[in-house]
Amino acid sequence: MGGVAPAQEQDLHDHASLTGSHRYTVTVLFSSSSRLARTRHLATLRRSVRLLRDFRFEQTRPEVFYGHLAEDTARLLEALHADCTGTGLSGRRILDVGGGPGYFSRAFAARDCAYVTVEPDVGEMAAAGIEVDAAVRGSGTALPFRDGVFDLTYSSNVAEHIPDPWAMGDEMLRVTRTGGLSVLSYTVWLGPFGGHETGLVPHYIGGGFARDRYTRRHGHPPKNVFGRSLFDVSCAAGLRWAQSTGAEMCGVFPRYHPRWAWWMVRVPVLREFAVSNLVIVLRKTR
Repeated sequence: MGGVAPAQEQDLHDHASLTGSHRYTVTVLFSSSSRLARTRHLATLRRSVRLLRDFRFEQTRPEVFYGHLAEDTARLLEALHADCTGTGLSGRRILDVGGGPGYFSRAFAARDCAYVTVEPDVGEMAAAGIEVDAAVRGSGTALPFRDGVFDLTYSSNVAEHIPDPWAMGDEMLRVTRTGGLSVLSYTVWLGPFGGHETGLVPHYIGGGFARDRYTRRHGHPPKNVFGRSLFDVSCAAGLRWAQSTGAEMCGVFPRYHPRWAWWMVRVPVLREFAVSNLVIVLRKTR
């Protein structure tokens, strides 16, 4: 893995099965998460409970849910940037891939960042009536920017909504400068919130079942329709992609868990069910 110190090469090797008799090996610097002192300091039980309570407002009062999530995201990225690069966010160029109507812009403006959001859906961009100075309509899998223009790229809860999230991840790295960070955070399908508004249990029976059940009960399809705007994305697939990029992995951890529960990402089967949202932090090395 590019940018890996020799002493780190003895970290955990995780083996998981693919379909058929084939197997793959993923080398993950799980111990690198222990370096994230500022980030770990933020990961308290109190924060986890507060964010969990906010989930009930996602559909009914999105300004509350996304407003609080935006501030939490800005704090998280500020801590990650300090932990991984030794510098703050002030003056940095930041790209938010899938930023929607702009709830996150104010949190980064308060930190003196040059914030750009890219979103493919013009209706989504205008949904909240928020004016963002640098809002670009475009696809996350074909970002309309030149190579290496941003200091930090991130995507929050978008990967599970597109059929090829790793193409988006590759594009995020492409437009990140050498030495910059790329942070991909997404909802894990087998986690408790994998089915989104269709419920905590039905998606375990199947995505199609959960979609159809929701439609029967509410008289209309869910906002996130399985197979069209919601997909089965696993922890294992994300870790496999991260290892293939050649970038330095600065950290892998469950976004909404307190720091004492971060060990769950080490356990192949458990993490698919217990890690509701996986954060992958990469530092571009070339």
